[in-house]
Amino acid sequence: MRDEDERKVLEKEWKRWEETTLRDALASHPERRKEFVTTSSRPVKRLYTPLDLAGKTEKDLGAPGEFPFTRGIHPTMYRGRLWTMRMFAGYGSAEDTNRRFKYLISHGETGLSVAFDMPTLYGYDTDEPEAKGEFGTCGVAVSSLEDMKILFRGIDVAGVSTSMTINSPASVIWAMYLVMAEDRGVAWTKLRGTIQNDILKEYQAQKEWIYPPEPSMRLVVDTFEFGSKQVPGWNTISISGYHIREAGATAAQELAFTLANGMEYVRWGIDRGLKVDDFAPRLSFFFNAHNDLFEELAKYRAARRIWAREMRDTFGAKSPRSWLLRFHSQTAGVSLTAQQPEINIVRTTIQALAAVLGGTQSLHTNAYDEAFQVPNEKAARIALRTQQILAHESGVANTVDPFGGSYFLEALTDELEADAYRYFDRIQDLGGVIPAIRKGFFQQEIANSAYRYQREVEDKERTIVGVNDYVVDEQTDVEPLRVTEAAFKAQVDRLRRLRRTRDAKKHARALDRLGKACEADDNTMPFILEAVRAKATLGEICDVMREVFGVWEEPLLY
Repeated sequence: MRDEDERKVLEKEWKRWEETTLRDALASHPERRKEFVTTSSRPVKRLYTPLDLAGKTEKDLGAPGEFPFTRGIHPTMYRGRLWTMRMFAGYGSAEDTNRRFKYLISHGETGLSVAFDMPTLYGYDTDEPEAKGEFGTCGVAVSSLEDMKILFRGIDVAGVSTSMTINSPASVIWAMYLVMAEDRGVAWTKLRGTIQNDILKEYQAQKEWIYPPEPSMRLVVDTFEFGSKQVPGWNTISISGYHIREAGATAAQELAFTLANGMEYVRWGIDRGLKVDDFAPRLSFFFNAHNDLFEELAKYRAARRIWAREMRDTFGAKSPRSWLLRFHSQTAGVSLTAQQPEINIVRTTIQALAAVLGGTQSLHTNAYDEAFQVPNEKAARIALRTQQILAHESGVANTVDPFGGSYFLEALTDELEADAYRYFDRIQDLGGVIPAIRKGFFQQEIANSAYRYQREVEDKERTIVGVNDYVVDEQTDVEPLRVTEAAFKAQVDRLRRLRRTRDAKKHARALDRLGKACEADDNTMPFILEAVRAKATLGEICDVMREVFGVWEEPLLY
């Protein structure tokens, strides 16, 4: 809006339109409902005009590759390089998942992403009582260095970027990956990838923690410090809004809580004595790609703008690389339906389109059968082909931020940005992220949003195709993917053989040194690596830290 006179002219013109053209149209064809809302129940106006962008300038929007990065972090975006096509994969044994990795690579996948089973996520070995019945059912079981070696057997780890969705035991799993590469003669400086390592969102949403918040944060910062010096091409955290959204959060909550967590990690790094520009460029993010195309686009754009501003102005980062919000995205698993599962392909396509139009650096597309199971090969291939069609046939990769300047999109971006700052203020009033976790703030906000959404579905205020409307009575035909008893037995036998043949004195000494490092203020990564080299298992290493740090129990919330 250039000046007040222009505003008055526009206001007069839109008032004329409402009183003539619009009024006549509504008289003959009323709108389908009184109110239209986004997936997050945000009201959507009938029409957006320049009046919705009053006070905004081209400087607020910026150019691609320049502060505040609203339009993307690279000047040419996908005209220069496509996003990484990184399919989330893992089930059964290391051998099973290794075969799936090779299958996906042969069909054009450009980055690996490892899903771990529940025992691994909680830091237990496959043969422990706590792991009973959970082997390989939602990801691959990795209990030892031997499993990690098998998982990546025949795969060029120096040539492929590897992401690992692991949080509380992240430093241990990462150490196993590093030692695996080391044993193959691959220098750590050649490795590229990401460990999720985002413990704050576990307390808020996903609930896969081991230790209390403070020692868990210490372990995260240990990886920042170690990685910045020893593994410079590795992202030592993927700050994850994905799981916050999957738990029922709105787009604004996902945006605000994720960035609040990111800023908390930066504070802990600075408090450790690290220079922000030494570790901030290796911070990465992980967002959900949900059904509402424009709301998701606005979320990604607002995220880049907020992060750039806060890193530069609040944390004093000098390097533009520290201002960049680089993110992976995954289509919304929570949106997939067991009813008429084949139509999940359409949902996934819309969600993937949002991620690409929003400027993602990496993308996973869910398979149509994931409401039932870990995907079978055909379903996984279709999900990968969805990305490839978007990249090579749709035209969406041919220009940067194609919807930039849209009155609707820019207004929505501004709204989400404002909502995020309101949440930042509320979190600050509670004393910060960890005190807010202890008070149940995030948990309650997410639960309230999830409840409201479900009520809207059950009351048919919101249509879910195939669930509460357009329902058909048919038998679902999904090819099952089964974890075999033979795979479980082989895993247990490998663990027993490892424990029987390793150097007992070296093993005991390494675990003892790790325990003392945990009790002191030492960076734990060198000691975890020593334990891995001594063939300590995941469960044994995590047990040492359980003994020192304790185990977190969430306070009861009413």
